[in-house]
Amino acid sequence: MSNTGFAPASHPAARSGGAAPAAEEAMLNDWMLEAWNAAPDGILLIDPQGRILVSNSAMGLISGFSAEELRGQPVEILLPEALHAQHRGDLQQFFQQPRRHNMGQGRILWLQRKDRVQIPVDIALGSFLRKGQPLVAAFVRDVTDMRRMEERMQYQATHDTLTGLGNRWVFQQHLQECMQQAQVTGEPSALLLLDLDNFKAINDGYGHPAGDHVLQEVAKRLKAVLRSQGWLARLGGDEFAVLLPHADGDVAAQWAEQILHAMQAPCAWGQVQLEFGTSIGVALSPLDARDPPSLMRCADMAMYRAKERGRGNFVFYEESMGHAMAEKVLLSERLRLALGYGGIQLHYQPQIETATGKVCGVEALLRWTDPVLGEIPPDRFIPVAESSGLILGLGSYVLDAACRQIRAWMDQERPVRVAINLSPQQLRQHNLVDQVRAALVRHQVPAHWLELEVTESQAMQDPEHACRVLGELAELGVGLALDDFGNGHSSLAYLQFLPVRRLKLGKDFMRAGRLGDKLLGAMVQLCHALELDMVAEGVETEAQRAQLEKLGCRCYQGWLSSKALSASQFDAWRVQLL
Repeated sequence: MSNTGFAPASHPAARSGGAAPAAEEAMLNDWMLEAWNAAPDGILLIDPQGRILVSNSAMGLISGFSAEELRGQPVEILLPEALHAQHRGDLQQFFQQPRRHNMGQGRILWLQRKDRVQIPVDIALGSFLRKGQPLVAAFVRDVTDMRRMEERMQYQATHDTLTGLGNRWVFQQHLQECMQQAQVTGEPSALLLLDLDNFKAINDGYGHPAGDHVLQEVAKRLKAVLRSQGWLARLGGDEFAVLLPHADGDVAAQWAEQILHAMQAPCAWGQVQLEFGTSIGVALSPLDARDPPSLMRCADMAMYRAKERGRGNFVFYEESMGHAMAEKVLLSERLRLALGYGGIQLHYQPQIETATGKVCGVEALLRWTDPVLGEIPPDRFIPVAESSGLILGLGSYVLDAACRQIRAWMDQERPVRVAINLSPQQLRQHNLVDQVRAALVRHQVPAHWLELEVTESQAMQDPEHACRVLGELAELGVGLALDDFGNGHSSLAYLQFLPVRRLKLGKDFMRAGRLGDKLLGAMVQLCHALELDMVAEGVETEAQRAQLEKLGCRCYQGWLSSKALSASQFDAWRVQLL
């Protein structure tokens, strides 16, 4: 027999009813004592009166009680007081109908330590006879770490780890419940979808840590505004959602205005003040939709309409938005495919010397003919690229394709300078200079054959950043041009700081009329004074070309010479000039 006073079923004495040899019995007793105290789980032996007969070392570590302190005590010493009465009844029932039993299935069990701290445990029960008396063996496992892991996993499954807000999944559950209740009560509810303005520029210009900081600040401000009213979640990226039960259009508008106001202040990031805002789309249930997916789509369409109207707006869903959004979604998907299979092409519009008629450069312009939708003009697909996040991929393609074509013309010993347009998003990219350098190296193109065009409105958005980035590009030897000069909020003072070599006059300056002629002459004189080259755009008549030559404008671009041509068409056209 072991020092616990019972024989396990595998013991020889238990099998035959006879006595085992003394050496074997002593060895078995030593083994069982070692196993008893080495067991990682706490073990208790309990008599029919609910008293603890003996406990192992692990039980002491779990409970804080020594074996001597537990011996003879009712097992309730290890339970919260609120469970004492119920436990006595359960224990009596177990002695009457003993069976192997895992008590923790489907519920949390709590053990109260000596210091009265309660911890979650898992308990398995077994029964056996000792000298004819039934006993219970309770195997107790501390599951605190497991519970923490489960809680952490549950939190991660339902929350956004960056902001601490609910995530898309849990928000959809709340939305489903809210709309189901509304079907019974008839109460309206409002869904607000928020998308940050200027967030991609912050991410591209200052890196993801800055973007994460902005997202955390937005979450903080939203919680401060809503004060636990409704449900708030981050859906992903820079999109947030607010669900307002029992809210009609007037209430939703009030909350939207408060949110917009809270987002007006910039967010500090080191020494930089990050400017951002938000656009909000509002959809009402059951007015706009009666199921969660439809309501989300309505709010999403309204949000995109708000972004189109400019920064810091909210818009309610209208039925007419569905058709416009469907077209945008289709264009976005087709554009994504086109970038993958090479469906986007560059065409080149010649830039001509006004005096000699020789080619002095070309401007690369995007052209897209979709196999399903046909020819799609840039003024339709460029805004879609900007709103769908494809504009940077499009810009990278243009840069690479232009350098590849320059290399091809160099190999033909007929090189020509190629100008490409930079998007506002590209200019704000922190690695733009590295991308340009890599493209030049990849195609073995001398930098002076590539020209980058930016609009004055782009440069004026953040003049200091523009000066720094353009300065680094100029150091590479790349040509720089200010496009559509005079069409925006020009700041002549910044011309002395921007390292541009060329100004491109917008086509509005080519309009006939006495005042137009004077403005054109003044702009040409300005370029001469600043020692800048000039290209006049939108030249369509011989009279306009002659006027430019008379004023001293060196180059022009427009339909007078040619429309934009494919590379092969340009090669054939150039041959005709010889």
